[in-house]
Amino acid sequence: MHYAVGAPLPPPRGQASGPGASMHWTPHPGGPTPGGHHPPASPPAPSPPPQAPAAPPPPAPQPAPAGQGWHGPAPQQAPPTQHSMDVTGHVPLPPVPLPSPPTDAAPDAAHTAVAVLLIGPAGAGKTSVARHWADTRRVPTAHISLDDVREWVRSGFADPQSGWNDHSEAQYRLARRTCGFAARNFLANGISCILDDAVFPDRPVVGLGGWKRHVGPGLLPIVLLPGLEIVLERNARRSGNRRLSDEEVARIHGRMAGWYGSGLPIIDNSQHDVATTVRVLDDVVARSIASPPNW
Repeated sequence: MHYAVGAPLPPPRGQASGPGASMHWTPHPGGPTPGGHHPPASPPAPSPPPQAPAAPPPPAPQPAPAGQGWHGPAPQQAPPTQHSMDVTGHVPLPPVPLPSPPTDAAPDAAHTAVAVLLIGPAGAGKTSVARHWADTRRVPTAHISLDDVREWVRSGFADPQSGWNDHSEAQYRLARRTCGFAARNFLANGISCILDDAVFPDRPVVGLGGWKRHVGPGLLPIVLLPGLEIVLERNARRSGNRRLSDEEVARIHGRMAGWYGSGLPIIDNSQHDVATTVRVLDDVVARSIASPPNW
């Protein structure tokens, strides 16, 4: 079924419409012709006989409303809003309390919205510490695990344990960008976050530069590095693809030792349980806020 969609568009301003509109001209009775000549005088016509009063002219036609031909209800317009809606569905969160003015004491890390990157070898306890730190903070805090994000890929997952190649590196880069986007989104909404990843000091392709680029220069990298014996013991309690061979664990731990002398804060949690390590992490975060590390 065909419906009319509205009245014709009006002609451009200053131009008449209809066939021959540009050539049409109606002289005023008794007025001059276009060439400036006066028409010849005519003898007066005889008076017509009296007639009955003429009927009033019909009312002038009104312009057709938009949507002519549609007999349904008029379309309703959405009421104006004070602020444009965010098409992503973002809902503003309550503001996070600002940290107290700087004093001689270190800032209270439990009340500050920050982004922390927890670095360490397999078996260092990164995931357990990061989760407990996020659970116990007094401000909203999210935990973002790079390994978890990498394993979102179910079919076609490139497991680095099967060999580091172009596919595993591409999926690692994609997971890191995804984690970085999530961290920036949380921070923009006043939510702290802690990310954990095994970043190698001697591997620039998966180094800190990408994290700084994706999250921002305010990211606080902190290294969690217990002794090799502790790492081997914790790795032995793992299961599935998270458990590595002792040789691989020892190799990774040796490469992580390169962080000593890098200027990044290092926590040796060999003798600490998770709760104690979290308290040490709070202290290190507070010091890093007061004096950010150069990296």
